[in-house]
Amino acid sequence: MIRAPHSAAAPPRLPWPGAASLSLAVLLLASCTVGPDYKRPSAPVPAAYKEAPSNWHSAEPGDSGLRGNWWEMFHDPALNALEDQINVSNQTLKAAEAAFVQARASIRFSRAGYYPVLTVSPGASRTRNSGNLPFSGTFSRGVTANDFIIPFDATYEPDVWGRVRRTVESARAGAQASAADLETVRLSLHAELALDYFQARSLDAEIQLLNSTVTAYLRALELTQSRYQGGVASQVDVAQAKTQLETTRAEAIDLQVARVQFEHAIASLIGKPASDFSLPVAPLDSQPPPIPAGLPSLLLERRPDVAAAERRMAAANADIGIARSAYFPVIGLNVAGGFNSRIITTLIQGPSGFWSVGLAAAETLFEGGQRRALSEQARAAYDQTVADYRQTVLTAIQEVEDNLAALRVLEQEAATQRRAVDAAEHSLSLSNTRYRGGVTSYLEVTTAQSTALTDERVSVQIQGRRMTACVLLIKALGGAWNASSLQNVVAAPASPSAAPSSGERP
Repeated sequence: MIRAPHSAAAPPRLPWPGAASLSLAVLLLASCTVGPDYKRPSAPVPAAYKEAPSNWHSAEPGDSGLRGNWWEMFHDPALNALEDQINVSNQTLKAAEAAFVQARASIRFSRAGYYPVLTVSPGASRTRNSGNLPFSGTFSRGVTANDFIIPFDATYEPDVWGRVRRTVESARAGAQASAADLETVRLSLHAELALDYFQARSLDAEIQLLNSTVTAYLRALELTQSRYQGGVASQVDVAQAKTQLETTRAEAIDLQVARVQFEHAIASLIGKPASDFSLPVAPLDSQPPPIPAGLPSLLLERRPDVAAAERRMAAANADIGIARSAYFPVIGLNVAGGFNSRIITTLIQGPSGFWSVGLAAAETLFEGGQRRALSEQARAAYDQTVADYRQTVLTAIQEVEDNLAALRVLEQEAATQRRAVDAAEHSLSLSNTRYRGGVTSYLEVTTAQSTALTDERVSVQIQGRRMTACVLLIKALGGAWNASSLQNVVAAPASPSAAPSSGERP
């Protein structure tokens, strides 16, 4: 028999007692995550806008797009000052911000499921047993004793099937959707303020036109009265001139109703009482700036409402995994320990200590189809969010096309209307000349005056509609927002599990 040579090495040791626990922890961290991984569904997006003017071009790298405070491109200091007040004082925006904070807090609430729950419930009591206590020994009858205890309890449910991970994923996507909702509200409020502002300015221009027309009609009335006193004109001509004058005055006064309503709406948007705010009169005299529309596919990143619908799809997809995890057993680990003694001076001592460790699993064997119903409900809810997302994309494209068409058509209409105004003013000049020469009656003058005023008012209204369509196009394009900001807007650490999920695994 050949003996092995003597070795001075230490004798082999028994395995480390915590090795089994460590192996179990590794297995749990590398556990499965049930439910499908999220992939963004396709959306019906065309290659280009149909209604874009032929002289526009698609956005290219380096083009100046909608960035930062988009309303500054109108170069109106009064508008800029009003827009700046929305972020500070608008109450609707503050409510949306509070809703986002709630959604972000739900992430932290969901992430708590990654960690054990630790509790401590110290207590002290003094008890006297009955002297006639049945089935008790001689030494326990009528005994009065103290009981001091400091128990600690730790319960932990390992995320074996990924339920907590899916819950955090759903909460994170929901918070991102809430952040996009906040930006939708912000964009809508800024756009609404710009719309009210430009409509008020358009009314200022129209009122100014009517007031200047009243001045012209007043001079015409004075001329007609002089001609009547000289026996050249009839009393009918004077009556017609007075009618024209007072009708125009009434129209100018009537526009004040709409103008003050827009002023009050602006006050509400900037968080001020309507009684404490006044918007100085300043007629609209600016032209719509060029708006880089880009490509329809960019709406998926630029529109906050589209991004919100997409994030809700991700949350609904995670909810499918949460529903699927109900098919698997719930594994729980419980560790209890502490100190218990009848004498408080010996409470925190080794002999007073106690502990227990337990592992349990619970599986539902029959529940009448509840889990299947929840899974079907989650799948149907996801399908609903997919349909909502695709409809939101369709609506976004429609709004862009509508306002591109409006700007294109209104630009052509404005050019045609300017020619109509020039022709009407020339016709009015000829009619005045013919009337002064006694060639025609005053009826021809009033008809020419009415036509010229109507054409001029339409020209002013078209200018206001062009500015409105410009603001609506910026809103339809999503303003200066981009969905990439959602990646950092919700600060939530990653899951403790380092093993990424790959598809639906049991």
